[in-house]
Amino acid sequence: MLQRKISIVLALVMLAALALPALALPALALPALAQDTKQPSAAQAAQQQKMKDCNAQATAKNLKGDERKTFMSSCLSGSAAAAPTKMTQQEKMTDCNKQATAKNLQGDERKSFMSTCLSGSTK
Repeated sequence: MLQRKISIVLALVMLAALALPALALPALALPALAQDTKQPSAAQAAQQQKMKDCNAQATAKNLKGDERKTFMSSCLSGSAAAAPTKMTQQEKMTDCNKQATAKNLQGDERKSFMSTCLSGSTK
């Protein structure tokens, strides 16, 4: 019985001895891989900066979903459509409401103003 336990322990020791170099090899290769990182070219760096700038603008404008995708696409392509973004319905409502309050409009006058303001015909 003792001899069997010794042979099992020896077998485990031999397996461990074989497994350790295999486990240590990838750890030794990691520093070598880290040294192979390249600096981006001038064009890549410019594109990365453009991406950061467009992303910051989209975040500042609180754009989400499809609006953000459209903005990012036009911003990254450099088209002029990137600057003016279409107001959301809620933004229009807030803006028109502020204008109506500033003009002290009430009742039917306010309704009429809000209707034309929200339709975008005359602000």
